[in-house]
Amino acid sequence: MNKRLFTLLSLLVIASMALTACGTAATQAPAATDAPAATDAPAATDAPAAAYECTDALGCVKIAPDEPLHMAFWGVLSGADSSLGEDSKRGVEIAIDDKGGKLLGHDILLTTEDALCTPEGGATAASKLATDTSIVALVGSTCSDETVGGIAAITQAGLTTISPSNTRPALTDPNRGPDYAGYLRTAHSDAFQGKAVAEFAYNFLGVRKAATIHDGSAYAQALQQVFSDNFKELGGEIVAQEAVAKDATDMKPVLTTIAAKQPEFIYYPVFVAVGGYITAQVRDVPGLEDVKLAGSDGIFSPDFLKASGPNVEGVYLSSPDFSAFTGDYAGFLKKHEAKYGGSTLSTFHAHAYDAANIIFAALEKVAVVEADGTVYVPRQALRDAIYATKDFPGITGNLSCSPSGDCGAPVIAVYQVVNADPASWNPADPTNPNPKKVWP
Repeated sequence: MNKRLFTLLSLLVIASMALTACGTAATQAPAATDAPAATDAPAATDAPAAAYECTDALGCVKIAPDEPLHMAFWGVLSGADSSLGEDSKRGVEIAIDDKGGKLLGHDILLTTEDALCTPEGGATAASKLATDTSIVALVGSTCSDETVGGIAAITQAGLTTISPSNTRPALTDPNRGPDYAGYLRTAHSDAFQGKAVAEFAYNFLGVRKAATIHDGSAYAQALQQVFSDNFKELGGEIVAQEAVAKDATDMKPVLTTIAAKQPEFIYYPVFVAVGGYITAQVRDVPGLEDVKLAGSDGIFSPDFLKASGPNVEGVYLSSPDFSAFTGDYAGFLKKHEAKYGGSTLSTFHAHAYDAANIIFAALEKVAVVEADGTVYVPRQALRDAIYATKDFPGITGNLSCSPSGDCGAPVIAVYQVVNADPASWNPADPTNPNPKKVWP
């Protein structure tokens, strides 16, 4: 082969090799990083979130971004016993203030229903509340009769209420029935209060013969019966158990009947109007000039002093023991003075404050908050969370709720009215209390 042909063949081989190399690079599949990869698709967290689907057995309350979180208070807010309800409502209002007026990013709206301290009033108030689908939870009622009349409607609507002041024992009886599934209380049971008054009368005052008066209410009937049972167990004698109507004004007939039995002690755990008439008239009945008198938390109010007149001096009143509260009760009283410009009105303001805060804590546990601020409150989950409350640091004590709704710390004291002037009412004054604690 001559040199020219060899050179030509060599050039052809080299060109062929070059073409082969270029062809291989052109057909190479695009690298994974060059193609739209699966990982470049919108991530799950970037996609619009699926709308919350409520599967709660009792349904959910939906609170839109521009709507308030709606709570309600129900109890007696008019008439002779209004101080009982107003006192508790103030406790809820202070609890809301302590949250800065907001929860879960929403303003807290508190509305009220006057339940009149009667079964009928409770039924009317509860029926109205039960139709309001914006309500997340309630504090109330104040009178046991209101709860007896209204709790079925509250429970059946999927709502849950915590009473600061119902004390009738049957309301939290383990066998109370399904209508009470939506009911709890931070107040004590009168199973404790009636026993305490009996021990005070028998052991501290040394009386052996006692009479009782009730006004037909669920509260008064039950409490005087607990007192009577315990007083007899201690060795005392119940010489009379009498009843008057809640609207009665003339107490002379019943007091005359009692006077014939010569009691040393009359216990009337009623409300303000009846309590005032009994106290104002008792000293005019022969044989009762010096009888010892006692009531309970239903008349633990300056309104009772106003209704009773001068005979009220020396009357004993059972109540939660304010000195036994383990939380910052003194701080609460300062807030109350600053907000309302005076002393507390009755007994259960602190219990209402604790009830509201138990609800707030449960809401913070179970509420579903969406990115746009919409809040969903699952009602059964909320109820379950409230019942699961354990060692909650309230101002009335460390509170745990039982399966039948008792959340309160049952510590009872007996106070004595030392001044008949309603303006002097201030049981929390450490230097000059009226009424003042006398037992234990």
